[in-house]
Amino acid sequence: MLFKRKHRLDENIIKEIYKKGRLKRWVEFLLGVLIVAIAYNLFLLPAKVVYGVGGLGIIFNSLFKIDPSLVILVSSVILLFLSLILLGKEETKKTVIGSLLYPVFVKLTSSVGQIVDLSNTDPLLIVLFGAVISGFGLGLIFKAGFTTGGTDILNQIVAKYFKMSMGNSMFFTDGIIILSSVFVFGWTKIMYSIISLYIISIMTDKVILGISNSKAFYIITDHEEEVKKFVLKHLSHGVTILDAKGGFTGQNQKVIMCIIPTKEYFIAKEGIHEIDSNAFFVVTDAYEVSGGA
Repeated sequence: MLFKRKHRLDENIIKEIYKKGRLKRWVEFLLGVLIVAIAYNLFLLPAKVVYGVGGLGIIFNSLFKIDPSLVILVSSVILLFLSLILLGKEETKKTVIGSLLYPVFVKLTSSVGQIVDLSNTDPLLIVLFGAVISGFGLGLIFKAGFTTGGTDILNQIVAKYFKMSMGNSMFFTDGIIILSSVFVFGWTKIMYSIISLYIISIMTDKVILGISNSKAFYIITDHEEEVKKFVLKHLSHGVTILDAKGGFTGQNQKVIMCIIPTKEYFIAKEGIHEIDSNAFFVVTDAYEVSGGA
């Protein structure tokens, strides 16, 4: 009974999250799909950059002159049915809109190459710009809480039934599609595809997370008071003291946590070293900092 109640509460929380900024999320989603579709037709399709169901569209278009949007649509529908059977109704609902809307936008923007002529542009520049713009569009889609389906569905299926992490399943599925293109386009295009996929993943993360303006310091030192005073008085930033225990020694120790603007990173790092040259600290990007006094 308690489990059912907790499950209902979790569902209500998720529903409330998706209600927030609904119009803004839909605008971001539609804009993201439009950007990805334009990037596909303007950059990736002419450059033969192959990955995902869009890559299948490029391969079939080159071999059999089939409209890429049709290949994407058919592939997406097949994957939706597989998702319904293997992943269930709830998981499938999240990908239906993107799976069907993306090929429609690819078809609607198919003539963009006739408007913007890039035939004399360096192929590497086309690949790089295509990857950056695609990554930006995908970032908007994922940030809005949507997906374009396609190989995202296949990744989930492979991860679930072959006991792989999502990262490994993405490497596996996209790897097969990219490698299959060697028989059609050769090794140079494969290298372009790998570069493109890497840039897209970075750009997508940057849009979702933003650019880090702060660094989070986690410091273990024998000079706790001096380090704390340095951060509070000289850098004018707050600190939090965490209780920790050494995994090897079993000794209780304190961890100083503080958020420092990126522009002050060098001063903070060198200041800690000046106080305690043996201090152990970890620095990570802090993409969002909120709350506190």
